[in-house]
Amino acid sequence: MNNRPEILFLCVHNAGRSQMAAAFAREIGGDRVVIHSAGSAPGETLNPAVVAVMLEKGIDISSETPRKLSDEVGRSADVVVTMGCGDACPVYQGKRYLDWELSDPAGKAIDDVRPIRDDIEKRVRSLIADLLNAESSSGERPTSTRGDSAN
Repeated sequence: MNNRPEILFLCVHNAGRSQMAAAFAREIGGDRVVIHSAGSAPGETLNPAVVAVMLEKGIDISSETPRKLSDEVGRSADVVVTMGCGDACPVYQGKRYLDWELSDPAGKAIDDVRPIRDDIEKRVRSLIADLLNAESSSGERPTSTRGDSAN
């Protein structure tokens, strides 16, 4: 049985923000968390500026590809972090939702993507710390709530 908290980072194209968040979460959380990244209408490739700014942090996501959200992944997540989905992302009842309002890096220059990356890293660090503290104090996976926000 898996007692590690599962996080789903979800956006429309899964080519930028959700990929950065997932990469940071894997880096920060290691094997203490399970990380998923998906899109409601995934693009074909990752945003090259996103790949470049992540490399600046020593994280290579160049081999990642946008993935379509599956119901299995949506239902297994303890926390669903949406990023600019609006009504395009499905709602899974009983899940804890965080809606991170972040600029879309699509079409932006590297200098404009760095602040988005840094904001995502800060939010991911906070989320991982909260989840791991909740898990260690209770010995259980985090409880699910709806309408939680990390803005």
